[in-house]
Amino acid sequence: MSPWPTPDKPGPGQESVWDYPRPPRLEEFRGSITIDLGGETIASTDHGWRVLETSHPPTYYVPSSAFRPGVLRDADGSSWCEWKGQASYYDLVTDRRTAQRAAWTYHSPTRGFTPIAGAIAVMAAQTDGCTVNGERVQPQPGGFYGGWVTSWVTGPFKGIPGSMGW
Repeated sequence: MSPWPTPDKPGPGQESVWDYPRPPRLEEFRGSITIDLGGETIASTDHGWRVLETSHPPTYYVPSSAFRPGVLRDADGSSWCEWKGQASYYDLVTDRRTAQRAAWTYHSPTRGFTPIAGAIAVMAAQTDGCTVNGERVQPQPGGFYGGWVTSWVTGPFKGIPGSMGW
């Protein structure tokens, strides 16, 4: 098992993922969110939600209505989250590019997460880019998790080498 990490010290206006709770918390987000794929903006909103969990950068969920028509295509398979329940997946599709299983939703999330029923989260690494309040996000390390790293969130973040036991 990997040693427990030493959290980075947050600067002014920053928050540490090590101050996020476990089990995770859902919080409403008011600010701009965009998602680009195939050279075009496929989703844009000024309202969403963040799921905050210890050691993870926030996962942003946006209303399905924020996506352009035809961009979300049902994908095979599902997964289970011990906190939110059963997830269903979408491919993101434009004329120029398809990102397979790049987005997911919880149609019937568990209690405490009902506000995100039908809202969509996206793997930033599978897009051309995502922004929060105009800042381009970095995908959470490791390729498995869906968190979005911005300048106002400090780590270290689960997903880096050696973090499996965190």
